[in-house]
Amino acid sequence: MNAAAEHVLVADIGGTNARFALADTTAAVPLDQGSIGEYPVARFPSLAEAAACYVQERGARVRSGVFAVAGRVDGDEARITNHPWVISRSRTAAQLGLQRLHLINDFVAQAMSVALLRTPDVVQIGGAAWQPAAPTVPRNYCVIGPGTGLGVGGLLVRDGRHYPLATEGGHASFAPTTPEQIRILEILTQQFGRVSNERLICGPGLVNLHRTLSEIAGQDPGQLQPAQVSERAAAGDPVALRAIEVFMDIFGAVAGDAVLVQGAWDGVFLTGGLVPRLLGPLQHSGFRSHFENKGRFTATLSQVPSLAIVHPCPGLLGAAAYALDLEQAPNGASA
Repeated sequence: MNAAAEHVLVADIGGTNARFALADTTAAVPLDQGSIGEYPVARFPSLAEAAACYVQERGARVRSGVFAVAGRVDGDEARITNHPWVISRSRTAAQLGLQRLHLINDFVAQAMSVALLRTPDVVQIGGAAWQPAAPTVPRNYCVIGPGTGLGVGGLLVRDGRHYPLATEGGHASFAPTTPEQIRILEILTQQFGRVSNERLICGPGLVNLHRTLSEIAGQDPGQLQPAQVSERAAAGDPVALRAIEVFMDIFGAVAGDAVLVQGAWDGVFLTGGLVPRLLGPLQHSGFRSHFENKGRFTATLSQVPSLAIVHPCPGLLGAAAYALDLEQAPNGASA
């Protein structure tokens, strides 16, 4: 990509790191992988200063931007869930000299990434296969991802346009399906009152599961981080191994429920920080059997593909897809 040309500045902003890249909406592959830069958010007092640092270091010329943020976007403002930045779209645009800036939720970007994913970017989980479809073919997709929390979104493809659905599906109530899961729910209800899927299917949720299973086994695991649970499982610890097994079972059931709710018969994409780290256990787990186990809809779910996204930067890819869709929209209407 020629840095002297004008491109769209895309960003994926989380609670720890800010990633930036350049996108060329005239290119077959709009995201320039070689332009990706990553910075710790703690290094900068504002998003505008982090973005300005990237633009200056790259010598880039940009007049528009699409920034995906890990937080709720409310009109002109966005707040990062796990960082004190409060982002004003209009003020950030003015500080960067951008004529147009779009702030989108990070799971809007995750959903939009599906538009640009190719077969090497995903790993098939289960027997149902998937192939990218032409944008003129109607499609309904679901996107679900465990990280710090549990994100759930969707993507509708209609008449060459891509319409992302931002939801809070991770906060739907947990529905146990086995006696063991019922006992887990009872214990977590004592702690949280109401137990959502996010209390189990995310990094802290893995810790909740491990602690609860330890209590059932009459053990005290102490205070652990998600990575420590994974390390104990890798070392053969039976409670940690069971925690990951139950995590995958519930993850599959929740993903299947999301497909039913959204009518996402064309596929569910698994993303988020935990998916690449737990890809091996995911491929050899009960995820798919619990995904399909939907009573009278079991045969239907068995035909729905489930794909783990292994692209290194799906958030940036989705921001680039959003920018591309804006360019193709009549009169620049938003996606």
